[in-house]
Amino acid sequence: MPDVVIADTSCFIILSNINELNLLKEVYGKIITTPDIVKEFGGNLPDWVTIKQPADLQKQQILELQIDRGEASAIALALELDGSLLIVDDLEARTLAENLGISITGTLGVIIKAKLNSLIPSIKPFIAKIRKTNFRISTTLEQLALSQAGE
Repeated sequence: MPDVVIADTSCFIILSNINELNLLKEVYGKIITTPDIVKEFGGNLPDWVTIKQPADLQKQQILELQIDRGEASAIALALELDGSLLIVDDLEARTLAENLGISITGTLGVIIKAKLNSLIPSIKPFIAKIRKTNFRISTTLEQLALSQAGE
């Protein structure tokens, strides 16, 4: 398990929208996020989510030239915390984080990990619930997720 898990807004929104936010805690225990992400989320997060401001706000501002504020704050924080895993779904932010040497996963990755750790029996019901929200999952991504989950 990674030393630190940092979640971006989309993960909180998607899992909240399908009433599965607790899955984050079940898979990773403690989650860290930033004040900017909390603001974007627009609601209260559970007490197992720690809110931490990146120390280098100038680095965050530079990242904001390429991606949105929440994602920039998450990446800036991940750069400061060794051994961190960043949960991020936006393709541009994922690419930027990977290019900066940050380990990443997405919301589907969290669900797959829950299945592989025997916390849930199948990812299919989760994908079905996500499809009912405004979050888009391509057929290719769905097939890849099912394959990774052994389904």
